[in-house]
Amino acid sequence: MLVGVPKEIKNQESRVGLTPASVKELVLRGHQVLVQRNAGVAIGLADSMYEGSGATIVDTAQEIFKRAEMIVKVKEPQPEECAMLRENQILYTYLHLAPDPEQTRALVQSGAVCVAYETITGANGGLPLLAPMSEVAGRMAIQAGAAHLEKSKGGMGLLLGGVPGVAPGHVVIIGAGVVGTNALQMAVGMGARVTILDKNVDRLRQLDLIFGNRVQTMFSNAHTIEEAVLDADLVIGGVLVPGAAAPKLVSHDLISRMKAGAVVVDVAIDQGGCFETSRATTHEQPTFLVGQVVHYCVANMPGAVARTSTFALNNATIGHALALADKGWSKAMKANPHLKNGLNVCQGKVTYEAVAHGLGYPYVPADNLLA
Repeated sequence: MLVGVPKEIKNQESRVGLTPASVKELVLRGHQVLVQRNAGVAIGLADSMYEGSGATIVDTAQEIFKRAEMIVKVKEPQPEECAMLRENQILYTYLHLAPDPEQTRALVQSGAVCVAYETITGANGGLPLLAPMSEVAGRMAIQAGAAHLEKSKGGMGLLLGGVPGVAPGHVVIIGAGVVGTNALQMAVGMGARVTILDKNVDRLRQLDLIFGNRVQTMFSNAHTIEEAVLDADLVIGGVLVPGAAAPKLVSHDLISRMKAGAVVVDVAIDQGGCFETSRATTHEQPTFLVGQVVHYCVANMPGAVARTSTFALNNATIGHALALADKGWSKAMKANPHLKNGLNVCQGKVTYEAVAHGLGYPYVPADNLLA
């Protein structure tokens, strides 16, 4: 198969779909790889490294989209990229379609086979291609939140870990999945007082066994969220409904009653956000104020640590990329139901139920197209 890797064009996005090591894996299996010039140069992956792994360097994204049978990216295709997709061309990347009707419409119109990293499942449960970026984002959420509690960045002027004789800040984490657990590790390591909420009592028991009295675990409901958020200095939103829009768990009214100079970090913003007041921001302008509460809602947080993120992501994505290239999308998905769960849009049909119902499309099960 001819595989193409365009340079990412989303704002402040320096990650790249394939590393030189991943390219080599494809080449050793007999596939050809086109990489756009300077696709990885911002994170120290020079064109010469790709050529040394067997890739061909091309000058433009247009050539890659025109020639490649499979496009491997990191972020969702931008409008100009959607316009270059063609019927039955495989697109393998993060899509996050539920809160993005424009992208969904463009992908449906393209007729392409669109496989979303974030809905591919794992044999032992979970979302293994989303997990690496969730790990990065969870850890970054505490870094970003701690920085924006500084007075010069709009916060209340609080050192998250405190000092001897001065109480630490209170971090509230909503969601005890991959994002929440990684945020929890960072917050505890910094010496903060931490409360974590989730509806999964078994998960809360696990965290209690690991962290003991260093954290407070609470069952998540409207009352406990309100109680915790009103006492918080920093709130991390890390909830996820796979493939669907994130639930709005913190209302505008509740935000209006938070402490002046408190910070909220909405890691769920790629799926629409879990704070009612959230709207997507960029690394260039990461925050905005609602009343006196700082909102950090960067939609591609792992892009800030693009080198770490690229290698972590490739560790998770290369296996399915090899399967798609070796077998073609139809045979690969018949052989692996977890990969099949990643099919969101295919040949003009929406094949992921949560996206179809959320955006008003007829739902066409992937099995119908694989028959």
